[in-house]
Amino acid sequence: MSFDFKRALKFEHNVGEKEKKYRLYGGAALIVVSVFTAEIALLLVGLILVATGFTGFCPAYAGMNKNTCTAASETTTAAPDDSSASS
Repeated sequence: MSFDFKRALKFEHNVGEKEKKYRLYGGAALIVVSVFTAEIALLLVGLILVATGFTGFCPAYAGMNKNTCTAASETTTAAPDDSSASS
């Protein structure tokens, strides 16, 4: 598997709304826990989760050509309604 740098540099939204909430809440929780336990690893993971949740772009998803946005997938798969033209 090769990483597509050009696609990653476009910064297209590839994180869905529900996943954004999970990333923001989980990242905030990890940041709070890291403050009390003094764990740098938890702080870094929390900051990454908050940043990807806030921006809606995940570089790892861009490298894997993964997209969890429902609006993008619904517009490309929606077919026009031809039921009225068949009479």
